[in-house]
Amino acid sequence: MSKPAGGFKARLKQLDRSQQAAFMAALCERLLPNYGLYAQMSGVGDPRALRVILDLAWEALLVREAKIDFARQAEKLVELEPPGDDDSFGARRAVEAVMALATLLDTLQSETPDAPQAVSGLSMSGVQAYIEMTEGSEADDAEQAAERLREHPLMDDERGFQAAVLEAAEQRLDREALKALRRLGRNDGVSNLGLSLD
Repeated sequence: MSKPAGGFKARLKQLDRSQQAAFMAALCERLLPNYGLYAQMSGVGDPRALRVILDLAWEALLVREAKIDFARQAEKLVELEPPGDDDSFGARRAVEAVMALATLLDTLQSETPDAPQAVSGLSMSGVQAYIEMTEGSEADDAEQAAERLREHPLMDDERGFQAAVLEAAEQRLDREALKALRRLGRNDGVSNLGLSLD
């Protein structure tokens, strides 16, 4: 099967709804450890509840006749968000995980053509924030900062990961392909920031 023509964003737009959902579910898998780390550090949040919601999303993809009330899951998800007044780095990354999962739930309920691009952007912006926090320099001008981002191994890894997930999502998504995509997303428990709960 040949790769669809066009750049990354154009190819995202060509995915059908179940391919879109599979792409986003894999990205959510890789964002989940960030939420877990935040919960561990702050004592706020429930990583297991988040895990259950994402597992239900995979179930909907794997079992066509699965009857799952995603509107109810979306309500539960709202309760798992970090408190609005927590502006810490960890809380912002945890919010990204929740937002990505909320966007996935929207897609499982109705057509949301721009959703994969939104989740892709959320994951990228988390990596960008991490690089700026750990390696940014006050002395950098905008061009130096942009170059540091472009050439940073974590950003390179993120682009490579998303490209691999997109390529996998473009294939015919039978059970085995979906399971492989889920494994790819889990990334051995390492998040998009290169962090893991271990």
